[in-house]
Amino acid sequence: MNLVLDKSTWQRVAFGDVIDSITDRVDDPSAAGVDRYVGREHLDPVIMTVRRWDSPDIVEAQKLRFRSGDVIFGRRRAYQKKVALAEFEGICSAHALVLRARPGFIDPAFLPVFLSSDYFLDRAIEISVGSLSPTVNWRDLKSQEFVLPPLDEQKRIADLLWAIERHRLAAADTAESLRATKSAVFADRLAAGVEQSGWSSDSVASLVEAGPTNGKSAPANDQKRGVPTLSISAVRGGLVTGGDSVKFIDVEPASVDGFLLQEDDFLIVRGNGNRQLTGRGGLVVGGLPTGCIYPDLLIRLRFNAARMLPQFAAEQWNSVHAHTALLENAKSTNGIWKINGKDIKSHRLVVPPLEAQTELLAEARTFDRSIEATQAEANRLRAVLRTLSSTIFGGN
Repeated sequence: MNLVLDKSTWQRVAFGDVIDSITDRVDDPSAAGVDRYVGREHLDPVIMTVRRWDSPDIVEAQKLRFRSGDVIFGRRRAYQKKVALAEFEGICSAHALVLRARPGFIDPAFLPVFLSSDYFLDRAIEISVGSLSPTVNWRDLKSQEFVLPPLDEQKRIADLLWAIERHRLAAADTAESLRATKSAVFADRLAAGVEQSGWSSDSVASLVEAGPTNGKSAPANDQKRGVPTLSISAVRGGLVTGGDSVKFIDVEPASVDGFLLQEDDFLIVRGNGNRQLTGRGGLVVGGLPTGCIYPDLLIRLRFNAARMLPQFAAEQWNSVHAHTALLENAKSTNGIWKINGKDIKSHRLVVPPLEAQTELLAEARTFDRSIEATQAEANRLRAVLRTLSSTIFGGN
């Protein structure tokens, strides 16, 4: 498609004149006659299709019905940019808007492309009301005016962007499939070692030289003043990363010496509203600012490398089998899932000989290289998609 667009043919329209808000309410979700419920937690930012859902049986209270081809827009906290096309029928949170293209005005395939653009989302964020949980109201949104292309141009734009998005999703799915295969192979190797070679399964308490130890928390400042520390978002992908996860606190450096991070420290998420993120761990492998400490939201272990290589500990800790076992001890308080030092001390890990640990890590790294390559392709296509969207809708 030629991106030298003739915007002289584009027309300014009120949102509510070309797009309908569907308010087909369902009072009893379990009796809705559908098998999929989509909550805000199932909508992934910058992904244009609904990829996750749950059963209507798990929710109560009033919901909204949607049909295939509708777009679900997370109107609460619009800055999270949760917009997705539903390719099936179901019910969704009443804290969303179900938006449907009005025939003759909006091409259905163009609707999610437009709603996912910064052109639309920046406006939605701007008109949100409320401080704690800013929300977009339909009465405000429907009067907003946007400059949109004619139907034939909409179709050409949609065809181009959807082709890129489908390619990106395929790459992301391949990466996810590789992760699942890696996890299954790793679990099989450990099980075979226990059964055939007599590898022991020992408590974490017997495998560490220090910890578990909670971190140190203090109010953060916005001036990058004082001691660098981390947010729990630093623990991702089995590693501890800095970047946007670094913040600063006003404390005397000498008072937090005991919380200084060093290479091969292992940090565990102590609590999270998402049960699956609770207990996840990350290894410190560099890249943190000098003098960085860790907060009370995280728990630190230092593995005894004579018994378990820190890299191997991280690999096993985040494996499906080990993480599932740890979560059996997680407890929920006020919607937050937590584990504690006692849970971690009693958690058991398989302990192969160091030579076998090295071999298993080498096999895991082979998978990682393939995963990183396909994920990089998915990320590249996401960047291309965003650039094209900005080019198409920019300047309106």
